[in-house]
Amino acid sequence: MDVKFVNPFLKATNDTFKTMMGIEPEMSKPIVKTGEVEHHYDVSGIIGLSGEAQGSISISFSKITALKVVSKMLGVELKIVNADLTDGIGEIANIIAGYAKQYLTDCKVSVSLPKVVVGGGHELAAPAGVSTIVIPYNCELGEFAVEIALKTS
Repeated sequence: MDVKFVNPFLKATNDTFKTMMGIEPEMSKPIVKTGEVEHHYDVSGIIGLSGEAQGSISISFSKITALKVVSKMLGVELKIVNADLTDGIGEIANIIAGYAKQYLTDCKVSVSLPKVVVGGGHELAAPAGVSTIVIPYNCELGEFAVEIALKTS
């Protein structure tokens, strides 16, 4: 997987958390996702990519961390999974994609509108033959992960 497509999304994740929540997340060592390595989430915001890179970028959380992150972003405490939470996660994914797009100036890549998946213990799967890396993050609100599943042309 070409880092010219990956690094903009990592920088964008850091920028989004700093700007929107005043938090500096810490990135851990990236993991290449295989059938043996399973990552389960409760809430995921997913952005599709097309053009020179096809696939998706997602940001995924446990329910507790998602509630804390969106509460911090909105300035209002959320206690349950509802439309405010899913809208907030979608907006975070959208902001990350927007930031990343400004760093992808040398690449012709289009980003889709965000989709949000909610369901305890779900796993994100990429199509066969598409490389996926998981970048775990930790911050004062909890742990989350960015998954990048891309195939470049």
